[in-house]
Amino acid sequence: MVGAYDDRDGHIWMDGKMVDWRDANVHILTHAMHYASSVFEGERAYGGRIFKSREHSERLKRSAQMIDFEIPYSVDEIEAAKAEVLRSSGLTDAYVRAVAWRGAGEDMGVASARNPVRLAIAAWEWGAYYGDAKMKGAKLDISKWKRPSPETIPVHAKAAGLYMICTMSKHAAEAKGCSDALFMDYRGYVAEATGANIFFVKDGEVHTPDADCFLNGITRQTVIEMLKGKGIAVHERHIMPEEMEGFEQCWLTGTAAEVTPVGQIGDYTFEVGAMTRDIAESYEKLVRA
Repeated sequence: MVGAYDDRDGHIWMDGKMVDWRDANVHILTHAMHYASSVFEGERAYGGRIFKSREHSERLKRSAQMIDFEIPYSVDEIEAAKAEVLRSSGLTDAYVRAVAWRGAGEDMGVASARNPVRLAIAAWEWGAYYGDAKMKGAKLDISKWKRPSPETIPVHAKAAGLYMICTMSKHAAEAKGCSDALFMDYRGYVAEATGANIFFVKDGEVHTPDADCFLNGITRQTVIEMLKGKGIAVHERHIMPEEMEGFEQCWLTGTAAEVTPVGQIGDYTFEVGAMTRDIAESYEKLVRA
């Protein structure tokens, strides 16, 4: 599939039925477009099977509840819809996007309780998120924006509004020749990249930020389990930015990113070392098992 995302062949599941890709549209007064009342999931299928599919569907439902709406489909119905989308796409290795939102209805102010909640699922081919970074390591900028306090927004929801500063930060990073940007949190601790969690290695042990104010990624959780299964100590803790000078290796995790080595963050450099390569290879084997 090539070309703009609104002009492709194929079908998208919308509100219980498959529609032509080019006809999968919403009205300009859709509430989510104006007020970010939307949640989503990014998932990958390998060999025709979505990795940890049900966990993604469950999180989609939870995210909607966190921003005060209920998706009118059960987890089982969402799972069936995703399977239908994969069959229709003819793809075995695919990126799957499920998105739920408050649509157009009787309300067009901030409040939207009378508006229908809608759900759509699409699938397409999407290669390495960071291009050739899997071999040489991604280069990251450090964002001027910070991950907000849990007192200001539901930080554990995979909600569209939380990605506004991600888009801004990634644009700024790309303008500097970087692949992505690293956020600090509202307290000044290392947090995450714009769409991926981060891990560091020092003296054979792994350190990763405590996910207390950002999304605890499904891939992040998977990698932590893998590391512990290999007998590697994992420290989930608050990490100060200056600590990056002493870390030897670094990688990112996410559904789109999978496990991607990092070679540089600002002025800090890292090697694409043995542990990074091993966990990336182990993850690839796991998702295709």
